[in-house]
Amino acid sequence: MYAIIETGGKQYKVQEGDVLFIEKLNANDGESVTFDRVLAVSNDQGLTAGTPLVSGATVTAKVEKHGKGQKVVVYKYKPKKNYHVKQGHRQPYTKVTIEKIKA
Repeated sequence: MYAIIETGGKQYKVQEGDVLFIEKLNANDGESVTFDRVLAVSNDQGLTAGTPLVSGATVTAKVEKHGKGQKVVVYKYKPKKNYHVKQGHRQPYTKVTIEKIKA
């Protein structure tokens, strides 16, 4: 059984027990979060696709930790103008473990 959920502007295909690194959520470590934006659910009866969401379907996950991703270097340069700008960025994330898919 798997589901396709939407969170943080991205879509993820999840199964029970999966570990995901998603956009940062406002939840503490150890809390349970519920994703109600379920786009599709596949089970023994087949695939159920929503229009655009599957009504009554939810995915429950447990927040493991929060962190920051790898550094991305942004470098801007204009030739012959003595213009150089170097900037770094680390995107915050939330690590979650999928516990239950309810369809």
